[in-house]
Amino acid sequence: MVSWDPRIEEMPRKELERLQYKLVKTLVYRLYSFSPFYYQRMHSQGVHPDDLKELSDIRKLPFMFKSDLRDNYPDRLFTASQEELVRYHVSSGTTGKPTVVGYTARDIDLWTTSLARALTSCGLGRGDVLQVSYGYGLFTGGLGLHYGAERIGATVIPTSVGNTERQIELMQDLRATSIACTPSYLLHMGEVADKIGVSIKNDTHLRTAILGAEPWSERMRNRIQDLLGVKAYDIYGTSELYGPLFCECAEQKGIHIWGDLAYVEIIDPRTEEAVSPGERGDLTITMLQKEALPIVRYRIGDITTILQETCSCGRTHPRITRIEGRVDDMLIIRGINVFPSQIEHALMGIPQVGQHFQIVVDRKEELDTLLVRVEVHPDAFSDKITDLMKVKNLIGTRLRSALNVAAEVELVEPGSLPRFEGKAKRVVDRRKM
Repeated sequence: MVSWDPRIEEMPRKELERLQYKLVKTLVYRLYSFSPFYYQRMHSQGVHPDDLKELSDIRKLPFMFKSDLRDNYPDRLFTASQEELVRYHVSSGTTGKPTVVGYTARDIDLWTTSLARALTSCGLGRGDVLQVSYGYGLFTGGLGLHYGAERIGATVIPTSVGNTERQIELMQDLRATSIACTPSYLLHMGEVADKIGVSIKNDTHLRTAILGAEPWSERMRNRIQDLLGVKAYDIYGTSELYGPLFCECAEQKGIHIWGDLAYVEIIDPRTEEAVSPGERGDLTITMLQKEALPIVRYRIGDITTILQETCSCGRTHPRITRIEGRVDDMLIIRGINVFPSQIEHALMGIPQVGQHFQIVVDRKEELDTLLVRVEVHPDAFSDKITDLMKVKNLIGTRLRSALNVAAEVELVEPGSLPRFEGKAKRVVDRRKM
């Protein structure tokens, strides 16, 4: 095992917890003294920094929500002056105002350090060529991975998104060994490569994929690895936290959360209490050293589970399981909770199914309906109705078993569903229209 910073990454758990408590205490005193927002929140909840006697007392602090960021647009939550800021990033706002994130020079350094650790943990370093096919500009993905890769001595190809045929050409010509993008875009890239007579598995040097920005299942990982000949790693982060931050190591058994940078809780969305070990819930994060935009007990809305045991790689920091979906992405179909990731997991276990699908939710005569449109794998596409009916029935059976609710299945030709260069938009909910 190679670590970027063994002293931190392999720190004994008790020592790490002492460091976290010290950082939490310092953070809370700073915010109580200098942040009108956090002072008011703590005061209204009857909490004073002196009430934090141990690390678990962080639960006494109020939660922070996405709405707080929007309500204080653009920069009323900042605790750094304009002169201290070196950069802004802005997340896309699907409702209301977008989220503006400011960075001090130290924020950029800590963000870069987190990604240096992450990329090193999945085997990248000097001699690697990383093709960054996340968006640059206001989106945090491109620049985050760019800085992290340069920090570890890798060479960066800043391709951003789009112009896929050109990206494949550069991948070959510049001998890219790794790529960072969304899993859906990498699958799309594989399709485009096949159409122009290029095999990513056989005609490129690509061996590692750093994939994130959208939920994806273990079966999707297996497909990507089998089809494209890469080892695929899950990376996680949000703009509010800095951007992409945390990644799986070479063991591929959970995303390492660097405990000196972030404190993680898993909260039951209904009771707002911490769940028992091993249970899934709403990922809640406190950023321990963030300067410009402090984040305390931020309810992200991503559903996951925390893994406390030490990873077999030797790193002692907590890990989370892959994101199963978002609290607000959950579909309620006739009283049953359904996550798009459950549908993906069921579909990717069927060889006759292609890489792309679409979920259409509607309401007919006050009854919710669920339609799953599925591209058939080119090798399985047939003009025999009986063959297609067998595939359709198999998909319907697998979905009912996975979801506990019946879904109508529509088979469509390969290449007929929308492709996305950024985050995949797989759900069409017509009930809201």
